[in-house]
Amino acid sequence: MDYDYIIIGAGSAGCVLANRLSENGRYRVLVLEAGGSDRRFWIQMPIGYGKSFYDKSVNWMYRTNPDPGLANREGYWPRGKVIGGSSSINAMVYIRGQAEDFDTWKELGNPGWGWQDVLPYFKKSEDNARGADQWRGTGGPLHVADVSEHVHPLNQVYIDAAHEAGLRRNDDFNGESQEGVGLYQITTRNGIRMSAARAFLHPAMTRVNLRVESKAHTTRILFEGRKAIGVEYRKNGQLHQAHAGREVILSAGSINSPQLLQLSGIGPAEVLKPLGIEVLQDSPAVGRNLQDHLGVDHLYRARKPTLNNELHPWHGKLWAGMKYLLLRRGPLCLSVNQGGGFFRTRPDIERPNMQLYFSPVSYIKAPPGKRPLMSPDPYPGFLLGISPCRPTSRGYLQIRASDPTVYPEIHPNSLSTNHDVQEMLEGVRFLRKLAATASLSALIEEELQPGTGVESDEAMIEDIRQRSSTVFHPVSTCRMGSNPTQNVVDHRLKVHGLQNLRVIDASVFPSVTSGNTNAPTIMVGEKGADLVLEDA
Repeated sequence: MDYDYIIIGAGSAGCVLANRLSENGRYRVLVLEAGGSDRRFWIQMPIGYGKSFYDKSVNWMYRTNPDPGLANREGYWPRGKVIGGSSSINAMVYIRGQAEDFDTWKELGNPGWGWQDVLPYFKKSEDNARGADQWRGTGGPLHVADVSEHVHPLNQVYIDAAHEAGLRRNDDFNGESQEGVGLYQITTRNGIRMSAARAFLHPAMTRVNLRVESKAHTTRILFEGRKAIGVEYRKNGQLHQAHAGREVILSAGSINSPQLLQLSGIGPAEVLKPLGIEVLQDSPAVGRNLQDHLGVDHLYRARKPTLNNELHPWHGKLWAGMKYLLLRRGPLCLSVNQGGGFFRTRPDIERPNMQLYFSPVSYIKAPPGKRPLMSPDPYPGFLLGISPCRPTSRGYLQIRASDPTVYPEIHPNSLSTNHDVQEMLEGVRFLRKLAATASLSALIEEELQPGTGVESDEAMIEDIRQRSSTVFHPVSTCRMGSNPTQNVVDHRLKVHGLQNLRVIDASVFPSVTSGNTNAPTIMVGEKGADLVLEDA
């Protein structure tokens, strides 16, 4: 079959591209998604993402190589293998990042990617429940919900404690400034997950010029010389080909986009040649510059009822379920991350370098391989968490076989710089300060993890290495920049040295943004679509 554009991946960026490139009716667009339908109860119900966390039918369930900085533990990296991609299985928190993040992108040699350049695209995509202003948009496909009426009352205790610890209240982390504490907005509408698929793809699927193939695993990109002309994909055990008259667009995410480039002969020659892959282009940056956010939680037993008390007993589950099914209200229409914020761990830092999380629930007794968000601990508990915003550690990933079904090696290299270790230490020291405030100390019966015996810097760093893990924001493996030896795409998201091939997803981020990455990935999809249409 022949199309104008072939989009590989129906994730956060791919869904946006599918909508925008098919909008004017002039172009035939094919979307290939390795996963299946997102029309599943546990995907649509917000707190159901606990069920998707270890579900191989909707999740790639990647494992990293043993990570020296994390006590040689293997990391678990869930990634969406379903229509909507990771936006169908994530925790739904809507955070754009800081203005300086994008000005840094521009300074790194990417004209058109500064804050004032990208803000219109954030606003274009958004339908903010609180209304529009200088920073926020309404009328876009992506509904961003205000859940302040639904969150657990202990969030106010957390906010009071943060104020006592020196942080200010912030009612909009996506407004004028990100700094301060408050409640997270999430991508839901009427108590149902607002994935990129629900927002952008499903409304466009009635168009005759858009075709979406699910359970279609792209195996390689097809070339004529140095020009991308189509793709090969496997569906129902059969190999198929599809041809693109204008462009092939990789939107498979930070793991699968570099993997597919390498499988297609674009990547470090020393990786590809030993696997018998013919090198079309020796591109050393493909799969390099991997960045991610690392987080760690402190867990507490509480003196007062928390969400545990509502969701642990069978009658509590029943009541919560009925409230959700009948009214689309209650704890099941929320993310577990209810409160949060951003702060500076030292006064001499110019802008927030740390993200905060408050969840009125705890899962210390979770069995291995489970994330039982609806079956919390049998006693009142809650957690506080931190995640440094801009780590300096850099990892990489590379294919280990020429077989597209073999998962790539992932080497996060977490906590491989002194800077990152020090910031994590400053973050957990702040959690102790927060827990010692009058508001929270009155609530806390006991610190369960790491426990009060962990006190010295050395003991705290050891606990960080033993317990911290990804917060699922891998980026930059097909980094955008002007130097082809250090980057994969240029500022128009075209792959250096090749024709009719772009990458448009989180893998192109020049550096990780300060906070959750779904909103900026959708922005990249919006701006990327405009770049494609301009060139058409």
